Amino acid sequence: MNKTNLFGMTLEELEAELAPLPKFRAKQIAAQIYKHGVKKFDDMSELPKALRAELSEHYEVRVADLLGRLDSADGLTSKFLLGLADGAAVEVVLMLHDYGTSVCISSQVGCQMGCKFCASTLKGLQRNLTAAEMLGEIFFANEILGKAVDSVVVMGTGEPLMNYDELIKMLRLLHEDYCLGMSYRKVTISTCGIVPAIKKLRDEKIPVTLSISLHAPDDNLRSALMPINSAFGLKSLLQAGDDYAQATGRRVTYEYILLGGVNDTEEHARRLAKILSGQLANVNLIPFNPVSERSFKPPTNATVKKFFHFLNTHGIGATIRKEMGADVNAACGQLRAKHNQGVFQK
Repeated sequence: MNKTNLFGMTLEELEAELAPLPKFRAKQIAAQIYKHGVKKFDDMSELPKALRAELSEHYEVRVADLLGRLDSADGLTSKFLLGLADGAAVEVVLMLHDYGTSVCISSQVGCQMGCKFCASTLKGLQRNLTAAEMLGEIFFANEILGKAVDSVVVMGTGEPLMNYDELIKMLRLLHEDYCLGMSYRKVTISTCGIVPAIKKLRDEKIPVTLSISLHAPDDNLRSALMPINSAFGLKSLLQAGDDYAQATGRRVTYEYILLGGVNDTEEHARRLAKILSGQLANVNLIPFNPVSERSFKPPTNATVKKFFHFLNTHGIGATIRKEMGADVNAACGQLRAKHNQGVFQK
């Protein structure tokens, strides 16, 4: 008999699912699952023994199955391949920073956006993740860490805003006191630029940090690198970003992958500074991380520093991302859920 998974249900959903049990039982079960990380009903000592047996017969608490793990040489990054109930797999990355811990989660199995420099999109989109599956990635990281992570970035495989409803459900559940009670300000959502969904997210009034993948300072180059730009050009995208910043008071981050000889010249920096002038935003520069199937090359260190210096001296706050986990293909643009018979491959 297939059992119903209670993990990922809101309190209201638990109350409805477990009716006619009293509502306080649903609250107890929610606390056991989310606050204490209990997966077996037999271990829920607050519940009567007979109820525990009945729940075990019909329900389960399933998060994810570990298929593989790779740890970076510096010990600061771990990449996990997680198996889902239908046999699909996703990657999640746990990072240890000097300012705290973060987990990078996936929102889809595969990706349909077709960005020319990214490994995640090579095999297209398989399916969306459910809110429970996304939340499960975070709980898996917490279990590995032995405590709750300090922040969450939805920046793994997939385009989060193409899985909008499940994403919002996950964020609201993550924020609930009976779950992890995580502040929205500790969450970053990365998008390649789905303008209608950015506007929708703005109106949700949940002040998550918005990170927009820009990667080019003009429409021609951006369309060549990112097919989504043909649907939502820079003018509409930058306006949506500015509206989001004004509505939430949250500074938008524009991600800019530096591709050697493609978008990394001083003229590119000049155009980038021009289009971002006056916006409540900053730029996160990301030197390209090699992907075997892609022909792009990383920029030189001197080029990165020159680009960075130009932006900062022309009114645009910029940072250079400290890449973590590149030696285990866990850095930006490298995630792909590549596995063979349950064994991770570099």
